[in-house]
Order: sequence, then structure tokens, then C-alpha cells
Amino acid sequence: MKVIIAPDSFKESLSAYQVCCAIKQGMQRVFCDAEFELVPMADGGEGSVDAMLAATAGNKRFVQVQGPAGEPVEAFYGLIDAGKTAIVEMAAASGLHLLGPQQRDARYSCSFGTGELINDALQQGVEHIIVCLGGSATNDAGAGMLRALGFKLLDAKHDDVAPGGIHLSDVVAIDDSHVNPLLAQTNITLACDVDNPLCGPQGASHIFGPQKGATAEVIEQLDGALKHFAELLQQTFHCQIIDRPGSGAAGGTAAALMATANAQMQPGIDMLIEQLQLADRIATSDLVITGEGRIDGQSVHGKTPIGVSRVSRHYHVPTIAVCGSIGDDYEKVYAHGIDAVFSILDKPQSLADALIDAEQNLANTSENIARALKLAGFKR
Repeated sequence: MKVIIAPDSFKESLSAYQVCCAIKQGMQRVFCDAEFELVPMADGGEGSVDAMLAATAGNKRFVQVQGPAGEPVEAFYGLIDAGKTAIVEMAAASGLHLLGPQQRDARYSCSFGTGELINDALQQGVEHIIVCLGGSATNDAGAGMLRALGFKLLDAKHDDVAPGGIHLSDVVAIDDSHVNPLLAQTNITLACDVDNPLCGPQGASHIFGPQKGATAEVIEQLDGALKHFAELLQQTFHCQIIDRPGSGAAGGTAAALMATANAQMQPGIDMLIEQLQLADRIATSDLVITGEGRIDGQSVHGKTPIGVSRVSRHYHVPTIAVCGSIGDDYEKVYAHGIDAVFSILDKPQSLADALIDAEQNLANTSENIARALKLAGFKR
């Protein structure tokens, strides 16, 4: 029996590779003679660079940049295709995981470090940059990133506007006369797992602001600030971005790159599936195990388990998903090729304890899944 193990990471707990290993450990207790193929996945967020590098003969380049709260951070990006393509993971420079719960403040977090990574990649002479947008701590519409690339955001006195999304209402002009000229010569692709617009009830501030530390009052302020800045981007660069699907990704960073670099959007999971040749792997398998930290009704919108199950359904391969927690409307995933969903929690416990116990719980749950399959006489 050949089993493909292709999960995403369990955020703030286990990397995708660690999830793969724990699932294999548990299932191997029952199916000791099975062939297990580990395929760590990502959907445009944390782990995308590692997943891509694992599938290609690429290299990781480390760069010290400014973190989301202004602190120095050692970040990285990947180089593939003989150095012609860079994979920039926004979470590496401007990620939510870089800030503790008490440090998260969507008003002032800044994407400057992401711009520094892009700038460094441009200096390496790349022809194509893939920007993976998931996992960001910022809600500044990519303004910090633009500043790092040489754009000047000016207020009514022609002074530089302070960092942070809350100050975007003060921007009255965008000066692009000092921008790195290599930006215009480089193809930019945005990889992400959301299609939210920049503003409004489904926009960046309302949907993602709370996890980045925004209160209800702050959310309204940020939404207004982003709308003001987006209107200025549209006037300056003759484009339409406010209602464009995906423009709200990464606190609006997608909108900034759409406007200034004509960046094109691609679902992150589709990009990984193609690069990892997942279809070829699944076509010859008997069972697929996927998963991520949480599965709910929103998982059907571009999340890793659904991307994987689309492929397995095409080849009529049974697919099981494991997750840290099951949320509302999780049963929607059944219509997309997932045959069963299992939470790894074995008792009521705090989030902190659940994160600590995740590896053991994942292995134990995988063993129980294997035992149930064996009891049912599963064989392909």
C-alpha cells in the first residue's frame, strides 16, 4: 500500500514536515510494510519557501531586515531555476509569528522588511519573484514594502508619512522617482489562499484585522485609511484595485504590488501542487492523508487540504484530513473530495497545552485512523 502524506503546517505548533513525520509514525505502527511518501505542503503562507526548495534544486538566502514592529529580523527567501526565480515568503520578514500576542497592533505593524527581501532579490538579478502572502502581521496596504523599494509616501507638508496602516489617511502623494528600476523589469506573481477585496465588510481590516490585534473601533479606522490610500494608488498608477479579488491579502500588500508592479495573482496551493508534481505522486497511490491546524467552512476557499483533495478526487484516491480543531461548517469539505475529517484532540485542554501536545496527539490519531482502516479491511 502506498500512502501520500501531504499536509500543511499546524500554525504556531508544527511545520508541515513535522506533521508529515508524526502522521507517518502513527500509521506505521499499524501498516508497517506500507510505502509512505512525505510531501510537505503550503498554500502561499509559512512554509512555502521550504516546500518549494524541497521540490527543486534551490537555495535559501538569508537577509537581515526590519520586522513588523521595527525590530531586526533574520529573514530569508528562496532562489530556484538557477537563480532566475525568487520565492519571497512575507511571513519570514513581516509575519504574525514574529510578534507575541501582546505585541500585535494592526495600526502600526509595517511591511518594510518584505520590501527589503524583494529589493535584495532584485539585486541578485532575478527575472521572476513569487511573493507568498500568507501569515502576515501587517495591515498597511504594503506601504512599508513600497518605502523599502524606493517609493515616497508624502503628507500635505511633503514630509514622509509615519509607518503603519493607521497613518495611510495622511498620504496625499506617492513619489516613484527613486524606485528601484529593476522592479519594472521583473515579473511578479502573488501566491495566496484568499480572494478578499481590500476594503469593506469582507476586506483586509474586517476579516484579518482581529487576529492582528485590531479592535472593532480600530478596524473601522484602518478600513477607511486603506480605502483612502487605495484611491490614491488608483489615481497615481491608473488601475482598479479596491474591489479586485485578492487585493486584501496580507493586509493589502497584494493591492500595492498589483498597482505598482502589475503583479498577477495565483492560488498558492495551485502553485505548490504544480511545482511538487503532486498529481503524478497521487495517481499511483492508494490513500492520501492531508490536513492543517483547523478545518472549517472556510477551508474550501483555497486551503491546502482542499487543493490536495481536488487532485486525489480526480484519481479516485480516498482522502482523509487531520486537524488540530474542527470549526463550523467543516462538513462542506466533503463535497470537495475529502472523505473523512479527524481532530487530533483527545481531551479538553488549553490552546497552549494543545500546541505542546500536537505531535503526540497527531501520531496517536493517525494510528487510530490506521487501525480503523485495517479493521474495515482497507486494501487497494
